[in-house]
Amino acid sequence: MPVPVPHQRTVVLPHQAGPADDACAQRARVADAPGAGDATAQGAGVPVPAGGQARTVPAQGSPETGQPQPAEQRLSADRGPLQQGLTLLLIGEDPNSHVPEMWDWAGRKVRLRTARNLTEAERLLTDDVHCILLDLPPAERTADRDTGVPGDELGMLRDVLRMATSHAVLVLTYETDAERAADAVRVGAQDYLFRDELDGAVLSRAVRYAVERKRADLAQRQLTESRMLAQENARLERGLLPTPLLDGSDLRFAACYRPGRSRALLGGDFYDTVRTPDGTVHAMIGDVCGHGPDEAALGVELRIAWRALTFAGLCGDELLATLQKVLEHERADDEIFATLCTVDISADGRRAGLCLAGHPAPLLARSGERPGLLPYEFGGPALGLLPNARWPRRQVELGGSWSLMMYTDGLIEGRIGKGNQRLGQEGMTELVSRQMAAGLSGEELLDASVREVRDLNGGELTDDVAVLLLDRR
Repeated sequence: MPVPVPHQRTVVLPHQAGPADDACAQRARVADAPGAGDATAQGAGVPVPAGGQARTVPAQGSPETGQPQPAEQRLSADRGPLQQGLTLLLIGEDPNSHVPEMWDWAGRKVRLRTARNLTEAERLLTDDVHCILLDLPPAERTADRDTGVPGDELGMLRDVLRMATSHAVLVLTYETDAERAADAVRVGAQDYLFRDELDGAVLSRAVRYAVERKRADLAQRQLTESRMLAQENARLERGLLPTPLLDGSDLRFAACYRPGRSRALLGGDFYDTVRTPDGTVHAMIGDVCGHGPDEAALGVELRIAWRALTFAGLCGDELLATLQKVLEHERADDEIFATLCTVDISADGRRAGLCLAGHPAPLLARSGERPGLLPYEFGGPALGLLPNARWPRRQVELGGSWSLMMYTDGLIEGRIGKGNQRLGQEGMTELVSRQMAAGLSGEELLDASVREVRDLNGGELTDDVAVLLLDRR
């Protein structure tokens, strides 16, 4: 049994209304603005833009009983994005179409605009419209007049959905078109209603449902898009992390990587390790100044260039000079530079060549000796600072059993406690020595060291951290 709605009356469609000018359109916008209901509540009708006509707004009352609602109830319901009340846009060319009066959940009169076609609808579809009522013409009226061939019965709905991507859409049709109404929902409408059983209460509930469902659909779509984008970025960044090529070597490899950017997998630090056909193991670690995605991309470019140049036979000063050219051509700003440390370990594992380009010296722990830093006095400047720089290669004796740890400055620039004191290379050496004395090695050693550095810092490190460990036992 339909619920009676007080003061039900017919909406005047655009073609039945008198001419409208710019002044009328301006008054319609004023009527839709916050606070305009006070004036219209006294019975003043305000026309809508583009020749439409708005109905007189009665005093606020319940949509079920027509009695005035308590102010507390209206205020408690007045929340969310619809605080200024609902505005509907009716699109339909049938002069007999009518929409009963409605109230929103706060007891306010729902504003209604009317358009005879999509051209008028596009002009009236402003940001304050919450729902579109599309009055579909009967199915027989969509057929070609000359041939009688059925046309696209939902073509108008598709046009509306393309035009109003962020608005809820309700379809009005006849009960005999139930199958087409269901098709409309499958196409993208939020719901459908039959004209034959339309009344204020039914329409009011349907509009509220359509608006909230559209909001939920948009939120779900945005969440899905965000998840897909995050997954795509994660796959891309994970694919850019290096895969060590050490087949045939008796060296053990371990690495730890912590980007400073929140929820990122890749930062400006980079590393790589490969073994060339002559048995030499080449390792490198570097750091592009900055922490953003551009720096991460540049780090990947330098790493890939280093791998290609290494397999091409370049080493030492020649390799670093070529990498500097790559940096100079690929960086977004002339102020961008990168530090780098390269090590080439002989096939027998007892000697290594060291090149430093403004980078901290590696930590070497020989069997039976206390860990210590390799010499760094003969290093060169960071890549990208001096156009004709040179990077001498220093020979280092490793011995028969050793561990070589290469790292970026993120590991040594963390604070100690709440003061301004930094961990530094000496503090890092002491920290790693304790971990090795406790029997840790490989990834366990790296994870424990980075975790202790983070604890000393009092929280997560803000800089990227990369640590590379090579062992020979």
